[in-house]
Amino acid sequence: MTMHTSATQVEDRVADTADQLTGRLEGSPALTSVAAALSRAADAVVPSGPVRDVARGRWLGHPVHPMLTDLPIGFWTSAFVLDVVPGKRTRRAADALVGLGVLSALPTAAAGLAELTDLRDERTTRVAAAHAVGNAVGTALYASSLWARIRGHRGRGLALSLVGAGLMSISGYLGGHLSYRRAAGVDVSALPDGPERSHEDRSDRLPSEERRT
Repeated sequence: MTMHTSATQVEDRVADTADQLTGRLEGSPALTSVAAALSRAADAVVPSGPVRDVARGRWLGHPVHPMLTDLPIGFWTSAFVLDVVPGKRTRRAADALVGLGVLSALPTAAAGLAELTDLRDERTTRVAAAHAVGNAVGTALYASSLWARIRGHRGRGLALSLVGAGLMSISGYLGGHLSYRRAAGVDVSALPDGPERSHEDRSDRLPSEERRT
């Protein structure tokens, strides 16, 4: 019973800390200008019209960005596993997987930018901007890792991959926050409640006591 209580307290502390951090991002005015710059970039990368409709997944019935994230995550996770397995063949395979992860991150980022242009709530947009920047820097780290590996600096390449993985994990958390706490990109007209609440207004924050119930 005591162990269960302690575990619950730890979970609540972690959840509260995460809520505080994301709350700071949501309230950061600096991220408003970042989001505006990303929106301009989206206009260039995925211009309004058929291109943006494809990137947003209108043809599929829901956004494609969450689905595409499985590709770089899968490639980079597999590369990490092979990096710890000795052997020249596994090294070459790991390097190839890092490269494939970088390549697959490009359409994933484009789809994410297309989603960002659809956001209207300022707090949601700020978190989306932080998520996008984190992903961009993480991808750059993996690209640098690939370059280091190609040049024979394997230790540096491995270190860059690890830092990139850590940053992408944090950015992935923000992506989950956007989906499950801010409900970004959710079509509320398909929900039982109907469109009574906007797709970016489903962000109720429950205190620890309520989460336990």
